[in-house]
Amino acid sequence: MSNNLYENLKRSAIHFPECTAYIFGDQCVTYRELDQQVNQFAAGLSAKGIGKGDGVALLLGNSSEFLIAYYGILRLGAFVVPINPLFTQVEICYIIKNSQVKVVIAHGSLEEKLVNIKKELINLNFVIYIEEKKQEWTWNRLMESRGHVIETTIVDPEDLAVILYTSGTTGKPKGAMLTHRNLVSNADSISRLVELDETDRVVAVLPMFHVFCMTVCLNAPIARGATILIQPKFSPADLVSTIHKRNATVFAGVPTMYSFINQLPEANSEDFRSIRVCISGGASIPVELLHKFESKFKVSILEGYGLSETAPLVAINPLKGIRKPGSIGLNIPDVQSKVVDQFGEEMPIGGIGELVVQGPNVMKGYLGMKEATLDAFKDGWFYTGDLASMDEDGYIYIVDRKKDMIIVGGYNVYPREVEEVLFQHPAVVEAAVVGVPNEEYGESVKAYVVVKDKQLTENDIIQFCKEKLVKYKLPRYVEFFKELPKNSTGKILRRELRELTEVK
Repeated sequence: MSNNLYENLKRSAIHFPECTAYIFGDQCVTYRELDQQVNQFAAGLSAKGIGKGDGVALLLGNSSEFLIAYYGILRLGAFVVPINPLFTQVEICYIIKNSQVKVVIAHGSLEEKLVNIKKELINLNFVIYIEEKKQEWTWNRLMESRGHVIETTIVDPEDLAVILYTSGTTGKPKGAMLTHRNLVSNADSISRLVELDETDRVVAVLPMFHVFCMTVCLNAPIARGATILIQPKFSPADLVSTIHKRNATVFAGVPTMYSFINQLPEANSEDFRSIRVCISGGASIPVELLHKFESKFKVSILEGYGLSETAPLVAINPLKGIRKPGSIGLNIPDVQSKVVDQFGEEMPIGGIGELVVQGPNVMKGYLGMKEATLDAFKDGWFYTGDLASMDEDGYIYIVDRKKDMIIVGGYNVYPREVEEVLFQHPAVVEAAVVGVPNEEYGESVKAYVVVKDKQLTENDIIQFCKEKLVKYKLPRYVEFFKELPKNSTGKILRRELRELTEVK
């Protein structure tokens, strides 16, 4: 196993120079060429003063630029801060400011947002747009810069590689700090578990800024010399066409994707004839959907479990051996987990408690949040906040997730974050957010509000939130109450609201 992520790319460029590294649109690039692209990009950034320990944010969708920039930043010993390009101006500003990145690499469509917030970002030196822009450095200019010789940077396994921002229960996202060791070990584990090699073709349709895609669809294939089939966005029909046309062998997706593909009347097992394994994560896949998909497409789905804080994979059902539908499988190599009670004592087999984890994949902590980090770790174990049980064979079952978290199409939404926005509306007096079942996305966000202005409509509230929240966090339903249910201390009882939703 290598010491850092760039070493994995360098090794594949040496051992598999003529193997295809990625296909994106009409671009078909070998490992030798990808390594050259990464070195060019790193040299360009280095010439602009970026080096070890500096932060660079990526505000890009799935693209070759994301892959090149990601490895180019790591090549310098700098760290990557991937940001969802669909985030609002407020969300983007907070992450860039909190992580103190010096450079942002962004899609041209984000120019207005970045110009608006630039005065607040005192650490930001410059922005590189991947399209031609007059006032800033551009991708092409950076890649065409000549003459700068990049020195070999010593990157330690414990050096910071990526900061992933997770939705915070306190209303502010937390930056999970992942080291090279965290990410290299996880990429190595998933590679071994699904037996990846240079003949594989892995579909990257999950968002590259998300840790699931980053490890399973980028870092793992790169480490093994496999081909990455980059899909710019998820379209069920386009995805099935790509799998068929490009002879894809590995597909990773969230349950929502499997649901949409399964609903395509024209898709059949012939389209998936080259696929040898499917991986599902991000949320629990309904057992009924798993059975229907496997029956229709004649493939196996390995359900797994992970978190941003664990780089992400903790457990997965085995490729060879017993798969247990409804289970998240067994611990991956070198990772231990156990189910504990409120005192940290291990539960007996079948007992329900909190899932705790330790291993080389577990983050070093939350950026600038000492208290939150201390709360997450006890006696060397990372506390996931998820309730689980474990059977006699070591298979883990997630019984319930973090108390209030909502999962929309594989994305985590914390009610508090949405509630904070609702409370910014001048007419809102009280607000509470819960998840409601949604056939396509697993769950949707529902807001219960008490307002001063009786003329306000559901649409008024949703439109207000649109300016401050990315689409998947938006309330899909809003219900008006005279007063929200509370306990004796005045705390709003979300449990009663969830029960009310279930009754309806």
